[in-house]
Amino acid sequence: MKAVVYNEYAPDDNYSKILKVQDIDEPKPKADEVIFTNKASALNYNDIWGMRGVPVAVPLPHVSGSDVAGDVIAVGEDVKNFKVGDRVVSHSNLACRVCSACTDGREFDCTRRQVWGFQTGPLWGAYSEQIHLPEVNVSKIPEGVSYEDAAAASMTILTSWHMLVGRAKITPGQTVLVMGGGSGVGSFAIQIAKLYNCDVIATASPDKLDKCKELGADYAVDHRKDDWQKEVFKISKEIAKTKGEAPGIDLAFDHIGQTHFNKQLTLLKYGASLVSCGATTGYDAQIDLRHIFFKGINVLGSTQGTKAELDQGLYWMGQGKIKSIVDSVFTFEQAAEAHTKMLKGDFFGKIIMKPEGA
Repeated sequence: MKAVVYNEYAPDDNYSKILKVQDIDEPKPKADEVIFTNKASALNYNDIWGMRGVPVAVPLPHVSGSDVAGDVIAVGEDVKNFKVGDRVVSHSNLACRVCSACTDGREFDCTRRQVWGFQTGPLWGAYSEQIHLPEVNVSKIPEGVSYEDAAAASMTILTSWHMLVGRAKITPGQTVLVMGGGSGVGSFAIQIAKLYNCDVIATASPDKLDKCKELGADYAVDHRKDDWQKEVFKISKEIAKTKGEAPGIDLAFDHIGQTHFNKQLTLLKYGASLVSCGATTGYDAQIDLRHIFFKGINVLGSTQGTKAELDQGLYWMGQGKIKSIVDSVFTFEQAAEAHTKMLKGDFFGKIIMKPEGA
């Protein structure tokens, strides 16, 4: 079968030099595995980290990709919940399932956890024509949700749902700040917060502000401005007047990191929360600790989530309450172009890649 393979790293981000469409062996299902076709797969920033070889030296030769949807074509003898023909999508959090964290329902805290398609291999990821995964790492796609939408949602709706619902315990009526609303996780965060009837202020680059509002954000602010936080606080004062509350943010959703972290802390109300799943602008953020201890702020870390949380997000997609935003679609042969687009940030939502003819 065909797959997008690289045999060396590209620390200079020269993807066309290393990414090649090659033939690799078709998978045969182990007793607990499901085999399914690749109808659509979605790019994530960890694909870029993998090709750079930092912060994780991923196994070589490598097939990237953590999000993929398709049709089941074979199942192992111990598989109980899937059959040939089922429409499925990947759950990329590979946990041991037997440690105290896993058996406590915290598979995201498993010390042996791996992100499939990023840390796994060699040659085990989504960018291949056929996929093999353990049954516990596969979810059924609800009726009415396309392969592309399911692939675009896989890791991102899981991450966003876990951040807001699982970690931050979002409640109706809160004022929520979504940083980077034009990203995959940001686009889902806007919709999840609106599902909970929250007032949503999204930030994005100028060309994405209207699109954030189309997704449901009540306000959109250009976070490239030096004083973006002043505009956010001004908006929060307007919202507070209608509620008879103190101005500020109840819950901040962050994956930007270094450049915007401390300004988010200044916006938070007493007892408010900031939940973070990443740091695309850098991890070495300067923090004024007074904002944390004096206001009793909760700073929460978050990574992926449980399969049950993925299924919850997919359920609401099936109900038409949440949707994926697909920016563009590429073939395997256009893999370098697709990843360069993601690196430049020239997109809104998710970038899809699929085999020829899928």
